[in-house]
Amino acid sequence: MSDVPKEAIEVVAQSIGITNLSPDVALALAPDVEYRVREIMQEAIKCMRHSKRTSLTSDDVDSALKLRNVEPIYGFTPGDPLRFKRAVGHKDLFYIDDKDVEFKDVIEAPLPKAPLDTSVTVHWLAIEGVQPAIPENAPVEALAATSDGKKSEYTEDRLPIDIKLPVKHVLSRELQLYFEKITELTVNKSGSVLFKQALLSLATDAGLHPLLPYFTYFIADEVTRNLNNYSVLFALMRVVRSLLRNPHIHIEPYLHQLMPSVITCLVAKRLGNRSSDNHWELRDFTANLVASICQRFGHVYHNLQPRVTRTLLHAFLDPNKALPQHFGAIQGLAALGPSVVRMLILPNLEPYLQLLVPEMLLEKQKNEIKRREAWRVYGALLCAAGQCMYDRLKMFRTLLLPPTRAVWKINGKVVTTMRSMTYLVKLA
Repeated sequence: MSDVPKEAIEVVAQSIGITNLSPDVALALAPDVEYRVREIMQEAIKCMRHSKRTSLTSDDVDSALKLRNVEPIYGFTPGDPLRFKRAVGHKDLFYIDDKDVEFKDVIEAPLPKAPLDTSVTVHWLAIEGVQPAIPENAPVEALAATSDGKKSEYTEDRLPIDIKLPVKHVLSRELQLYFEKITELTVNKSGSVLFKQALLSLATDAGLHPLLPYFTYFIADEVTRNLNNYSVLFALMRVVRSLLRNPHIHIEPYLHQLMPSVITCLVAKRLGNRSSDNHWELRDFTANLVASICQRFGHVYHNLQPRVTRTLLHAFLDPNKALPQHFGAIQGLAALGPSVVRMLILPNLEPYLQLLVPEMLLEKQKNEIKRREAWRVYGALLCAAGQCMYDRLKMFRTLLLPPTRAVWKINGKVVTTMRSMTYLVKLA
């Protein structure tokens, strides 16, 4: 059975000139006609939904016919909705009230704009926070403000400088409150339990990436202003460690802003203003932080560890630097690994000790504070040298392991582990 009656098929056949269509043929064609109509209407509904509309139009039917490789219906489509009128004398019979269209009006009407073909283009929205001056994303208001209120700048060669406008950074109210609370706890309540919870949140929260530029600026600014405040400096370094531990944020683009602050807390001349401030612990903590940064991001920035090593070596070998600065440099180099100690500290150990030993003796150094600082530096050198020796000892211990049942086959001869070294030397 079909919803399309056979009479409708006969009427359509008569309209195209087929007058001798048998009733059996019309009855057989009705289900197929219904199937085709349903198929076209389903495609038209899909086109309507993709167009974000709720009303079906004739354009949707034309698009559905094109998708089915069927020639669309041609004709004049008015922009106004269709108006139905009831036939005189019939309650249930309606017809479309078509207007008479003059060909002259149609011909003289202006042509519509040609539709643009669907295409995909790419462009840089921002490069490290700077919006490129391209037509795709340069706002009109910003361009107008630049042309009206900003003077042209030129280089020494009288060449114009291309001023790139910064991207407007919008933060949600929740992120703003979060940032304000973290900064308040860091500066004023670094010893509270709530600050520890804040550090845990910084290390695990997945939605903090928009706040990274603000945190880096905050850390750099507070380190500069609070070199005499030991507790704030230590809290800032703990914030840096928590941000580095967060696996959900991309911190590499901001390392060039973080590293000066971290190096400052390692080799600065004075950290804190009171004698009770344990700046040695802060330098130890920062040294491990520098080593973790170099280990994690050294493969991304190949010049990161060489630049850090060069800075620390310069602080270590400069006799005009204070002893706490030497201590921080030694701790930083030792944290980078035994190979750095073996290559940079041990070759300079003898001439450095000639300057350090007099500072350790009571007969030559009467200032007790400087004498304690010298002993601190001497202890750091002992730990660094011992670390290097322990690494060498482990390597030799591996070579001197007792023989096992393992055998090697060299040049077709079976050689045991004990005989392998002697045999390899003979082969050489």
